Amino acid sequence: MSFVLAIDQGTTSSRAIVFRSDISIAARAQQEFPQHFPASGWVEHEPEDIWTSTVMVCRDAIEQAGITAKDIAAIGITNQRETTVVWDRATGQAVHRAIVWQDRRTADICAKLKADGHEPVISEKTGLIIDPYFSGTKVAWILDHVPGARGRAARGELMFGTVDCYLLWRLTGGKVHATDATNASRTLLFNIHTGQWDDQLLEIIGVPRAMLPEVKDSSAHFGESTPDLFGGAIAISGIAGDQQAATIGQACFRPGMMKSTYGTGCFALLNTGTTPVVSKNKLLTTIAYQLDGKRTYALEGSIFVAGSAVQWLRDGLGIIKHAAETGPLADQSDSLQSVYLVPAFVGMGAPYWNPRVRGALFGLTRNTGPAELAHAALESVCYQTFDLWAAMRADWPNSETASVVLRVDGGMTASDWTMQRLADLLNAPVDRPVIQETTALGAAYLAGLQAGVYPEPTKFADNWRLEHRFKPAMSEATRERKLAGWARAVKGVLASDEGEG
Repeated sequence: MSFVLAIDQGTTSSRAIVFRSDISIAARAQQEFPQHFPASGWVEHEPEDIWTSTVMVCRDAIEQAGITAKDIAAIGITNQRETTVVWDRATGQAVHRAIVWQDRRTADICAKLKADGHEPVISEKTGLIIDPYFSGTKVAWILDHVPGARGRAARGELMFGTVDCYLLWRLTGGKVHATDATNASRTLLFNIHTGQWDDQLLEIIGVPRAMLPEVKDSSAHFGESTPDLFGGAIAISGIAGDQQAATIGQACFRPGMMKSTYGTGCFALLNTGTTPVVSKNKLLTTIAYQLDGKRTYALEGSIFVAGSAVQWLRDGLGIIKHAAETGPLADQSDSLQSVYLVPAFVGMGAPYWNPRVRGALFGLTRNTGPAELAHAALESVCYQTFDLWAAMRADWPNSETASVVLRVDGGMTASDWTMQRLADLLNAPVDRPVIQETTALGAAYLAGLQAGVYPEPTKFADNWRLEHRFKPAMSEATRERKLAGWARAVKGVLASDEGEG
């Protein structure tokens, strides 16, 4: 049994990848599923769509690889984090559609929690801020809006889980209700210092303990899939939320190592070792992974707009037809112009956390054209990454002695121009790996570690292969001038905040 099946259940699609024992990819399959937007700011998924698409892609990938269930040592699961499912313990039926991480319907619940003075204790115990993004207030909303749900939950008739937990329950035929520490750490209900569900947090947010899954290591025996699904029972041995799985797939096992994933937005995680670091710069403190009962922590920062800035150039302005054109176009820009795009299309994420401001362009001249706008859009991703990088290094006391390197993955990393500019502005090497499927690889590794297919972390890290290292080549004077210009542009955007009105 030398294969591992990774389930990568994302926000818009479900994917399955079969990895060999040398971490090369044997097969992959992907299927999109419907998104539901029942009201402004609301985003839902039909849990049955998540389930059926997941089973289908697993079967497709197994068939493509030309293997059977007996060839697969283990299944690993990685998932869209914070998305919330509540279902009936007896029937398995969801009592409401899944409320997706992007959903903002619980803003009023969050505002009341803050007004009632609960933010300090919640932040201290969870490492998070109070925001509709996280699962806890979504569970409370379902219990308060589905008739009879709160009473049924208190009696133990309803179950709560993030997507990994829901899939595990379905895969095991309803035998196992469990999650891992990384997903639990995104709920607002879990104490990241004790590694336990917290009664005070449950009472504050209004979630009955009877609903909650068991929390296990990220690499553990979670159960077995029912034989009817894939032609034989397969052990389920690894679970982690998507950004944590990418951190593992990038082999960021040493404190000070940092990965940044560039998709629609960008998520950066810095491994801080066994110490949970409290951020003074509005970053999140989260669990990177838990192995053998030991928690490893990370600082996390999120940028709302990365790849979507390139989509804006294509779909909004029509100045490119394909994302790949952006780098060559930026290369033709006028070096005498200093055009800055602050892409606050949906507000600004870390380290600013201001949802009210909107985007702006600075430094336009009569000669500004498509090349300069492409340059500004790509550079905006690099500047925002610099802001996260600087905040993380300010928050983490060991940053001065840490080896400074950024490992990158995601669609935008295909642009050599962008990755070189990133290295220039960070004044640090940027490493792009051979295997870009880092999220699925992280899930596969956790499962394969438990199953004995993959070695312990330091040996697995030796398998990480560099595709290209981008080294800084910009003069210090140019770098400082450009960063100062960006800081002025951000200041201008933040100054435009006129409050809620």
